[in-house]
Amino acid sequence: MKPTPFDYCCPDSIEEAIEVLAANVDDAKLMAGGQSLTPMLNFRVVRPALIIDISRLLELEYVRERADGGLTIGALTRHRVLETSELVASRFPVIPETMHNVAHLAIRNRGTIGGSLSHADPAAELPMLTRLLDAVIVARSVRGEREIPSADFFVAPLTTALDDDEIVVRVEMPGLPAGMGWCFQEFSRRAGDFALAAVGILLDVQGGTIKEARVAMMGVADTPLRRPEAEAVLVGKSLSDQVVADAVHAACDGLEPGVDLHASSEFRRHLAGVLMERVLKKAWQRATGDAQ
Repeated sequence: MKPTPFDYCCPDSIEEAIEVLAANVDDAKLMAGGQSLTPMLNFRVVRPALIIDISRLLELEYVRERADGGLTIGALTRHRVLETSELVASRFPVIPETMHNVAHLAIRNRGTIGGSLSHADPAAELPMLTRLLDAVIVARSVRGEREIPSADFFVAPLTTALDDDEIVVRVEMPGLPAGMGWCFQEFSRRAGDFALAAVGILLDVQGGTIKEARVAMMGVADTPLRRPEAEAVLVGKSLSDQVVADAVHAACDGLEPGVDLHASSEFRRHLAGVLMERVLKKAWQRATGDAQ
């Protein structure tokens, strides 16, 4: 199939893009890398009267250091940059480990961080990463800028807290404690497919005790999840078989994954538990040097 006819605009600045969007808020769609929007246009899932192509706004393509050891990432930064950047790897090694799992190389070369977050696919890796890293998504409109914590950004499948006239311009990722253990793993039927389930974890271990734990999941709910129940089980503990079992139970308890042609709800929940155990042990090993 082919898209329905639409007008096309390619702004020269973010200010121009915002003004055009505000003037056509009911009939326009933004296009960055186009990896999500183009198939939706071709299948006529969306039928905008105007496409605003922001792919040439190089002012939104950057990775910058923050004073707290974190990073500020422009919305047009490509997936491939996050996968290969030495700066990103030095501050957040969980990011390149995760990005390697995103689709295929051709898609990672074109897809953007702002586009992925705005699309809000519940099986996409970047939305889950922002939950894991306590990121803040910054949006801009003719009214000014607005900071949206990642915990509030994802509302439902393919639905975010963005207003219709807002554009994601950057993502703020606060720094992490030095030496934090990390791991991300997902399960998909074939390389490049959307994950049936995935788990990411961060562990701050001091003196053999977990001081801070972060657990995030995707593919098991309508939005990417943080699992505070599992985090509470881990904090103040040293890793043992019993602690692992308790954390896995807490992470998976109450999950009600959707059912589709690829997996049942029970199978997705089982996968989440298996992955949780694996990433927990690997993150502990990376934080302490001790294998479980």
